[in-house]
Amino acid sequence: MKLYSWNVNGIRAVLSKGTLQRFIADHDPDILCLQETKAERGQVEIDLPQYEEHFYSAVKKGYSGTAIFTKTPALRYIDGFPANIIATYGVTGDSYGDPNAEGRIIAAEFDKFWVVTCYTPNSKGDLSRLNLRYQHWDRACLAYLRQLETSKPVLYCGDMNVAHQEIDLANPKPNVGKHGFTDQERERFGDYLEAGFVDTFRAAYPDRSEAYTWWTHWANARARNVGWRIDYWLASKAIAGQIKNPTIHPDVMGSDHCPVSIELI
Repeated sequence: MKLYSWNVNGIRAVLSKGTLQRFIADHDPDILCLQETKAERGQVEIDLPQYEEHFYSAVKKGYSGTAIFTKTPALRYIDGFPANIIATYGVTGDSYGDPNAEGRIIAAEFDKFWVVTCYTPNSKGDLSRLNLRYQHWDRACLAYLRQLETSKPVLYCGDMNVAHQEIDLANPKPNVGKHGFTDQERERFGDYLEAGFVDTFRAAYPDRSEAYTWWTHWANARARNVGWRIDYWLASKAIAGQIKNPTIHPDVMGSDHCPVSIELI
C-alpha cells in the first residue's frame, strides 16, 4: 500500500495545471493526503472515480484545508480535534481566528490503522502564532494521536511547518530562532519522538542531507535545492516495522512543497 502526503498550496491550481492528474497517473497512490487545499469540494472538478474523497475545508474561503483520497474506503472520518482535546489544551484561537475552523486535521480509520493528515498552523514570520503552536496546538495534536493509538496504530502525515534538526534545512545557522526553526517548535516535534512516534524518513536515512520538501519561491531556491524538510510521515512504533521506502519526491512540481511517501507492507 502506497501512502502519499502533499501540501498542494491550492488544489484548484494543481488541477488547472494538470499536475495533480499527472502525479496520480505516475505514482498511483493508494491513499493520498493533501494539505492547504484552499477550496471546498464543490469548488473543484475532479474526475478520480478510483478514489473515495473526503474534504475538510476552512470556514474562511480559499484558506487552509485538508483532504484525503483513498482507494480503500475508510471506516469513518473525524474532522478536527474532539471537544475534550480542545478543552484540555485550550485550543480556542488567537488574533488570527479559531484554528478549529481552519480545516486543519482529518483522522481516517481503516481496519488496522488510523491515517491522520494535518496542516499545522504556521507560527508566522513575526512569530505571532508561535504561542498557539507551542502552548496549545502541538500539545493537543500529540494528545489526540495518543488517544487514537489506544485503538489502533497511527500513521500521521502532513506539513508540520518545522524543520526538526539542522540537517533538515539548507541554511540552519541564519534561521535559528526564525519561524519553522525556533527552539519551541523543534521541542514540540521532539515530543512526538519521545512519545514513541517514528520519523520514518529520518529513521531510514539518519545522515541524509539535502533532502527537502519545501522551497521558497525566492532566489531560484528550488533549482538550487535551498530548502527545508517540513513535511513528514510519522508512525506509531507498533506499525513502524511495516513501513518501507520512505521517499521525498522533489521532481513532482506544482506546489512550493513536494510529496512525501511511505509503503506499508
